[in-house]
Amino acid sequence: MSHDGPQTVQRAMAPTTRNGTMRGEPGAEAAAATNGGVAAAAAAKSPSRRRQPQPQHHEFEFFGPYLGPLCIMLGLPAVCYALVYACNGSGCMHLAPRFSIPGFPPAQRLFSWEALAVYCAWFAAQVALHLALPGKRRQGVVLPDGRRLTYKLNGLQNMVISLGAALFLGFWRRSLDLGWVYDNYVPLLTASVLFSSGLSLYLYISSHAKGALLAHGGNTGYRIYDFFIGRELNPRIGSFDLKEFCELYPGLIGWVLIDLAMAHKQWTSSGSVSTGMLLVCAFHVLYVLDALWFEPAILTTMDITTDGFGFMLAFGDLAWVPFTYSLQARVLVDHATPLSTAAVAAIIALKCFGYLVFRGANSQKDLFRRDATHPRVAGLRTLPTERGTRLIVSGWWGIARHINYTGDWLMGLSWCLPTGFQSIVPYFYAIYFLCLLLHRDRRDDAACRIKYGKDWDKFCGIVKYRMFPLIY
Repeated sequence: MSHDGPQTVQRAMAPTTRNGTMRGEPGAEAAAATNGGVAAAAAAKSPSRRRQPQPQHHEFEFFGPYLGPLCIMLGLPAVCYALVYACNGSGCMHLAPRFSIPGFPPAQRLFSWEALAVYCAWFAAQVALHLALPGKRRQGVVLPDGRRLTYKLNGLQNMVISLGAALFLGFWRRSLDLGWVYDNYVPLLTASVLFSSGLSLYLYISSHAKGALLAHGGNTGYRIYDFFIGRELNPRIGSFDLKEFCELYPGLIGWVLIDLAMAHKQWTSSGSVSTGMLLVCAFHVLYVLDALWFEPAILTTMDITTDGFGFMLAFGDLAWVPFTYSLQARVLVDHATPLSTAAVAAIIALKCFGYLVFRGANSQKDLFRRDATHPRVAGLRTLPTERGTRLIVSGWWGIARHINYTGDWLMGLSWCLPTGFQSIVPYFYAIYFLCLLLHRDRRDDAACRIKYGKDWDKFCGIVKYRMFPLIY
């Protein structure tokens, strides 16, 4: 694993998902900022690149072009409803001593115009705050047509105002009944499904406008597949970027707001907020704060630079994230579990360790990408490739090829533990996320093997473990 001293390297994106996990190339490949700047300037000045045709292709993911996308578009909303069905005020699904399913809570109904109006008002309020509040201006990466888009970033201010207002009106003044969210959880879920589906339809139709820059993956000519994957790369209304906004604002902040609503419901119904609820809410708030604090990093993610904006991202951002990631808080409203001091300490320790790994790996990679000569990363060993790039093989990235995935999953597990072990349902996130990361690891490995060839075999020989040292 020895290597020469620090050298300037070229950067290739290792982007993050909306949950903050670095997505893309293991080993944290990076490029020199100077070379990237020259390339960006040259591309931006090249009119011929803007006039390049956008040929269709027939490479499919998710078992496309028909069966896979259809199953996912129908299956994901069904999972959201099933989680409510499996654990609610009527009971939680148990695997022992006997299998049981409680069913929907009797007061819930599937749809209400009030819930749809509230959801639309929430989305509109987030748009208004984003447009009205000051924010940093950052340029994205060079697009295939040579342009670089400018983004307004003010997610942190948006979250502080949104949650501050909810805390003040709900807990302090008690003039806002946050418990209404719990009582209308299913209609709100339905509203999010309808809204994200309607937005996806708008995005697909608008992508046929003249001059729209299409995403490679969503330009196949198969309508169902393109609708699912996302046809247009960066859909905008004026300077308002729909994809970047939906990635971070209404869904992530809405997730934490739902958590607070669940805590408010528990407080008003039982007279106190349980330790488990406090832990879950605190962990989720810190996670979203971290994502918004490092908001500029999203501009180099695959979601922003490569993937089109269609049903997959729209539903994920606006429905899946807020209504499945808040599962533990919703369960704790009716099924709070007493936690010992030792259990609380162990859960907090797991969360902190996971965050240390997650943020340490991501920060190390980002710093190396920006300035490989910085004292904090100058001593990292790298593996040169025939592409003229180098892959980090020491530090965090020498432990495992996706060590940041490991930290992210450990944090997710710490969210589930405060619910105890009475039901498997609250552990849905940890199970689902582990499967997602294992699939993504295999997907990334296959892509990198094609990209780097024999150099990837050398890299895997140095960094032997994928995610979990000594295990996998």
